[in-house]
Amino acid sequence: MSQTAETPPEAAPQRSVRVVLLGLMIAMLLAMLDNMIIGTAMPTIVGELGGLNHLSWVVTAYTLATAASTPIWGKLGDMYGRKGIFMTSIVLFLAGSALSGLSQSMDQLIAFRAIQGLGAGGLIVGVMAIIGDLIPPRERGKYQGMMAGVMALAMIGGPLVGGTITDNWGWRWSFYINLPLGAVALAMIYIVLHLPKKRVQARIDYLGAGLLTVGITALVLLTTWGGTQYGWASAQIIGLLVLGVVAIAAFIWAETRAKEPVMPLHIFRNRNFSLISLIGFLVGFVMFGAMTFLPLYQQTVQGASATNSGLLLLPMLLAMMVVSLIAGRVTTQSGRYKIFPIIGGGLITVGLYLLSTMDTGTTRFMSGVYMAVLGAGMGFLMQITMLVAQNSVEMKDIGVGSSSATLFRTIGGSFGVSLFGALFTHHVQSTMTELGGSAGSKAIGAGAQLDPARIAHLPAEVRDAYLHAVSNGTHTVFLWGAVISIVGFVAAWFVKEIPLRGAPQAPGDDKADQDDAPEALHPVEAI
Repeated sequence: MSQTAETPPEAAPQRSVRVVLLGLMIAMLLAMLDNMIIGTAMPTIVGELGGLNHLSWVVTAYTLATAASTPIWGKLGDMYGRKGIFMTSIVLFLAGSALSGLSQSMDQLIAFRAIQGLGAGGLIVGVMAIIGDLIPPRERGKYQGMMAGVMALAMIGGPLVGGTITDNWGWRWSFYINLPLGAVALAMIYIVLHLPKKRVQARIDYLGAGLLTVGITALVLLTTWGGTQYGWASAQIIGLLVLGVVAIAAFIWAETRAKEPVMPLHIFRNRNFSLISLIGFLVGFVMFGAMTFLPLYQQTVQGASATNSGLLLLPMLLAMMVVSLIAGRVTTQSGRYKIFPIIGGGLITVGLYLLSTMDTGTTRFMSGVYMAVLGAGMGFLMQITMLVAQNSVEMKDIGVGSSSATLFRTIGGSFGVSLFGALFTHHVQSTMTELGGSAGSKAIGAGAQLDPARIAHLPAEVRDAYLHAVSNGTHTVFLWGAVISIVGFVAAWFVKEIPLRGAPQAPGDDKADQDDAPEALHPVEAI
């Protein structure tokens, strides 16, 4: 590959950088808010379009496309320039949103959601990589609170906004609402964002991209269908497992021979990057599992309103946002960060264990305290993992480094929801059979979940059995989550504290940890 070297542009005014960051945060909000809004609108969508048996594919198509395209967007940004590739992903996401709103059948909606997911794969990766270009790692910590705030806003506001839009304007506006937000983000980024232009002569690694897409798709489908649509020992699941393993093995082989690999394997030679990728995978695994089953427990066992499901998570989300902001500030001022993954891993383990102790008598206050502990742990890890990942690769690999870290978290979330879902369903069914007898088995014959309206009309014995079943199911999910999170806690102890780029070095620092430190390249100084 040949590339023309250009000197970085002069530092942009702080006001311009803030405008760029605002545009980036809007783009990130688009990706995070979408699934939260759509989840609330799905019952209405199914009622109008039909196709209840295809309901899961509305989410799966989006998730698959996002996961498969994530590393490709990162590599394209490294090769052809971050700004144009990022704006392309926004346009693709908006096109998918508009088409989804125009859908006339469930099949069309699934196809258009896949287009939306392709664009979403570039949104979060683009945000992280552009921030990596603009702001040195030493200064990047103070912007973590902003990103955590966007995540909290999406998780809290998404269900409320989705319900309001669906009730007053119709479900199609759940997709159309993305268009004005996306237009604002596009305008801000087009006008204000200035990055070095790249001219490259290189072939895209189509073989690697294809093999990676096949491998990711097979593994995501395996965890999505396993134990639900197909048995774990079924030919379909075993076939997906074999296909996924073979495709990933072939991908690794292809990447060792590609001139411009879509995911350069040399980035995994850095111990910090490999460890932080593992930790990110586990964070996604337990976080998305918790986000899925906490509202179910509170709505079913504690009798909370489904309309306020976003507000039920407020203790966890506020703790995550505040702790992330504090950790970012401390990192910026001290340059120290190793302690945060260790504390975060410990708090996540404790928080999940506390949540596993909840039963039918646990008060909302106590469950809120337990969620706050879990949220604090996630706050120590959510952005620090990306910071360490970006600091562990050379600047020319910042895109693939960001996309790889995002990919591991995404895959972890997919695995977590699917595997926890299988555990939850099994324990709910077994408990209902044990406590409710034939009446209990019949009550959940169509599935392991009942909405609050149906629960209220169940016979008293069956209703009590179902509350205990859900409590038992969430106990199992969170207990296993605590056990799995121990791996992340242990891995955090082995992360080496490499000086952050952009940080003033003390005498002797230039000799420390050279084996793990990436090549000293300077990011674009924007502030």
